[in-house]
Amino acid sequence: MKTGYLIDMDGVIYRENHLIPGVPEFIQALIATGAPFLFLTNNSAPTPEDLAVRLKHLGMHGLYARHFYTSAMNTADFLCETDPGCTAFVIGEGGLLTALHERKIANDAIEPRYVVVGEGSTTMDRLTKAHECIERGARLLATNPDNWCPVSSTKTRPGAGATAAFLEASTGRRAYYLGKPNGYMFHRARRKLAELALGEPEQVVMIGDTMETDIRGAFEAGMQSYLVLSGSTQFEDVGDYVYQPTRVLRTVAELTDEVHTGKPPDLRGDRAAASSGFRSSKAGLRHQTDILALHKPRPRPAMTK
Repeated sequence: MKTGYLIDMDGVIYRENHLIPGVPEFIQALIATGAPFLFLTNNSAPTPEDLAVRLKHLGMHGLYARHFYTSAMNTADFLCETDPGCTAFVIGEGGLLTALHERKIANDAIEPRYVVVGEGSTTMDRLTKAHECIERGARLLATNPDNWCPVSSTKTRPGAGATAAFLEASTGRRAYYLGKPNGYMFHRARRKLAELALGEPEQVVMIGDTMETDIRGAFEAGMQSYLVLSGSTQFEDVGDYVYQPTRVLRTVAELTDEVHTGKPPDLRGDRAAASSGFRSSKAGLRHQTDILALHKPRPRPAMTK
């Protein structure tokens, strides 16, 4: 069975500026066997070229821009498909600006059709300008729902969801959130994976470390999902969720032999691990979720880690 892999990055491939043990062997197994794979990230700040260079510096070779799909690229695809010829006022960094430019979506600070929010530093002047554009009728779009993102084991930074929440609160307008877990991100990623593989894989697996985005998105897209415990999710927290991963693994290193042999796994043990023995830790929310009526502005979720 030909399997394609969608792979999250932070917490799955690296933590801070260090590869997670076993990752090089796993990626080289994918390359050596010709298994199609695509790195899928909610971070809209870097370009695919930036990510390829970063992994090269970390010791990963043989990766190119075509192996990456970011929420910035997903946002550009969405706008190009749903509203060709539109313009946008952008709060974000190079990856988002580049993705929109490549799809010929002009940056417009006078009368934009959309305000597009991504990762990155901003100023009160730009937030005020975005607020004014929304009041004049621009639609609010965020590249992803992450309220905060990890920088190191002890440090985080605000995410696109937090900036969008600011504008939701100030304008009373509700944002539309792309990126994981939005089904459009998985739909476009699956299409891109098929292009890389020169044909649709028989099955697609999402490998991620976050229940709210990676695992939820895969579940809603009808894909298998493998949760790794090398990132943001602790084993004891998994039982808090209605949806569950297909498998729970310590790291992607556990998949290396499987990729080499091509043998399907015995999932009975993984399913048992994913459905029993959990206790709740009631951690704070990291992501915006669709929990309120559409006519109400949503309150900002807790930013605890």
